[in-house]
Amino acid sequence: MDMPQGTLDLLILKILVLQPEHGYAIARRLQQVTRSVVEIKQGTLYPALHRLEKRGWLKAEWRASETGREAKYYRLTASGRRQLAQERAAWERLSGAVRMVLDEN
Repeated sequence: MDMPQGTLDLLILKILVLQPEHGYAIARRLQQVTRSVVEIKQGTLYPALHRLEKRGWLKAEWRASETGREAKYYRLTASGRRQLAQERAAWERLSGAVRMVLDEN
């Protein structure tokens, strides 16, 4: 499913508000929560994670994953938490406006 621009960033930030995760776990969590409506390919996810890290919204560190292999774990920064709040508010306004149009008789 194609998503509006910026939606993936919002979803990644929301997933990471709970705890730091590596890329595969983020993709898996998005798939689980959305009942497979959202399936993110590696070629989309990892550039998004790097972009968010470059903007200062995520911090990354290498550590052992649950399989014992090294993985890059991402966590939200204070700036990322503020960005999540802003993006969520904007999404709520937009989705509410779209809902009004769709519900109009």
